[in-house]
Amino acid sequence: MHVQTNWWEHFFEGLAVSMWLQAIPATHTQNEAERIARLLALSPGADVLDVPCGAGRLSLTLGARGYHVTGVDWSSESLAYAQSLDAASSVSWHRREMRDLPWPARFDGAFCVGNSFGYLDEEGNAAFLRAVRASLKPGARFVLETPMVLENLLHRLQARPWWKVGDIHLLVENQYDQTTSRLDIEYTFVSNGRIEVRRGSHRAYPYRELFALLASCGFSVETAEPWSREAHSVWFVATRV
Repeated sequence: MHVQTNWWEHFFEGLAVSMWLQAIPATHTQNEAERIARLLALSPGADVLDVPCGAGRLSLTLGARGYHVTGVDWSSESLAYAQSLDAASSVSWHRREMRDLPWPARFDGAFCVGNSFGYLDEEGNAAFLRAVRASLKPGARFVLETPMVLENLLHRLQARPWWKVGDIHLLVENQYDQTTSRLDIEYTFVSNGRIEVRRGSHRAYPYRELFALLASCGFSVETAEPWSREAHSVWFVATRV
């Protein structure tokens, strides 16, 4: 399976966006936003960075709770949807690549959740973490949630799973390359006779390696709960030092 290095530039369009808009229940988003605010130890009115923010489900929820949120994403379609829901202008939206964060020492907290980490190459992923660190005030926290922790990923990885969300069927073909530690994925979206195929690639990190990567990028690292092999994802809490 050949996956372009910059696959993420055109992945989040069309049915891929439509499916994610329907995939996560509102109650889950509310609970997740509450957990993020708690893990970041946010004070009322804190400045928060959501990167990448997708269609803004968490940015909007935190903005409605009184936080000053900056949402960054590359997908113009996702951002347009987010802005269409933001009648109160509770979020500052920016179409930027996730390493392009021109706000030095501005934020009281930042987060990256929803399988949004590991899109880039080795240096790119590290550059993203360094950019997040540079955007944080000293002592501020960064929450990283990812299912791409190797010890959690490999034992539950299926070759060809599928899901149905609303009127969209998603068929997935997974290929893990042990020589690059990347999971290459072909996604086929089917809805009302319309078929769209996308390819993506995620860097999967052993737990220890990801922990060390965060530390090498200037963070003091802990996890939100004890590690469990059965967990779908791991939540890291990284503090800017």
